[in-house]
Amino acid sequence: MKQLRTLVHLLRVKQWTKNAVVFAAFVFALGDQNQNLAAWELWKVCLAALAFSFVSSAVYIFNDLRDAPQDRLHPIKRHRPIASGEASPRLAIGAGAVLLAAGLGGAWKLREELLAVLAGYLALQVLYTLWLKRIPLVDVIVISVGFVLRALAGAVVIRVLISPWLLLCALLLALFLGLCKRRHEKVNLAGMGTREALDGYDERLLDLLITMTGASALVCYSIYTLWPETVAKFGTAWLGATIPFVVFGLFRYMDLVYRQDQGDRPEHILLTDGPLMADVALYGASVLWILLAR
Repeated sequence: MKQLRTLVHLLRVKQWTKNAVVFAAFVFALGDQNQNLAAWELWKVCLAALAFSFVSSAVYIFNDLRDAPQDRLHPIKRHRPIASGEASPRLAIGAGAVLLAAGLGGAWKLREELLAVLAGYLALQVLYTLWLKRIPLVDVIVISVGFVLRALAGAVVIRVLISPWLLLCALLLALFLGLCKRRHEKVNLAGMGTREALDGYDERLLDLLITMTGASALVCYSIYTLWPETVAKFGTAWLGATIPFVVFGLFRYMDLVYRQDQGDRPEHILLTDGPLMADVALYGASVLWILLAR
């Protein structure tokens, strides 16, 4: 049982929630009158999300192996299996190799385009771990592009077109979350040697960028739902009714960041904060009801 817990911790299974973005193309293609998508194709999206989860876990292991000395200085990261010594480098390398083979192999079996997207994500993350994570602002942009690739993966596996507006929303929302995380680290961990890029960040600049990306994400999503082409494609203008859920979600997250000094672990917040979990559930249910019951 202890070994199983160590493995789950090593794979950062909680962060697999990020791969929910893979399902975006499927959800919004269901109500698209121009795309003949069958509901049974959901299994392909589930397998694509699983493949992305395996590859991302392999990347996390590679990152933890590289950053173990810095992680030991971090109040939370020092408890990670490799940094704490709970998992040996040999075990980590073996687990990473198996995950990488399973993820890429599964993607190749599903669709070659999915393999190409996953390979692009893997190459980007390797560059991030080896170099780009040390460059302020570039580091959060690279992480955000990873979410765009997740959304794109969900589209190519079921052969549907995904709106550029949705890809832009994914990019901006990921930037917002990443900047909130950097702000928390800058306020609480600056000077501790836990992340090299922190010295290049300014707290006031981060506040401005958080406001800008949050507002941009909201405006982008609002335009997408109310755009005449979107209304014609789905045969309804009611997607605009989901905007309040997005507003509340952004407001609640900023409240957690600024008033409750959270934001360091977005995946943890999304799984533990009651109001935010309820908002996400209501948003998802509303989108499905609007698209399927029109």
